[in-house]
Amino acid sequence: MYTWFLSNGRGFPTTMNQEKWTLVDEYFNGHLVQHDASHLAALDACHEAGLPAIQVAPNQGKLLQLLAMTQGARNILEIGTLGGYSTIWLAGALPSTGRLITLEFDPRHAEVAAANIERAGFGALVEVIVGRAADSLPKIAAMGLEPFDLVFIDADKASNPIYFEWALKLTKQGSLIIVDNVVRNGSVANPETTDPDDLGVRRFAEMAAAEPRVTGTVIQTVGSKGYDGLAILRVQ
Repeated sequence: MYTWFLSNGRGFPTTMNQEKWTLVDEYFNGHLVQHDASHLAALDACHEAGLPAIQVAPNQGKLLQLLAMTQGARNILEIGTLGGYSTIWLAGALPSTGRLITLEFDPRHAEVAAANIERAGFGALVEVIVGRAADSLPKIAAMGLEPFDLVFIDADKASNPIYFEWALKLTKQGSLIIVDNVVRNGSVANPETTDPDDLGVRRFAEMAAAEPRVTGTVIQTVGSKGYDGLAILRVQ
């Protein structure tokens, strides 16, 4: 457990910790997040298969779904599937004629994800593509599909600049590009960092700032997944 300090609005520091963040998440999740059987089954399957517990938190999954619904998304691209937990949340926003393509490097993770997605009833909507996303994205571009309404990037952070470039190529005006884990417990703000993932996020941020085709922001988050944040960009 670690502790950091927030201002309470009056200039006095307020101690917050991981236990409290998790309790707050659990409180609001119990009221507002509809965690149905397919979500729970996916989490159980991921745990049983030994996948790392790095999927989005329930409230973050619900946020992705709400953003996709607000967007009226019909075509979604996800870069980084893991066990398909976030995929199920996103697929729940699609119409029956929608499509979601999700890219996963690890064949074992993809196998678990495909089973979870099928169990959730989204097998007809979702295609899991196995392999390096940097190799799969040019192939997707060559397929001549309709532009994606939403792209969710949640894979290796060192490659975020590559994923961002492809997201721009595969979207249209009005599309959303969402990039997870951009705060990295605050280490992204350290100008002396040599961590490849930190550097990937920093380079992505520089590219987004210089790119006239997008406008966006970053929201810092605390909760059951610790201290992190996500970038939300709109294609202009």
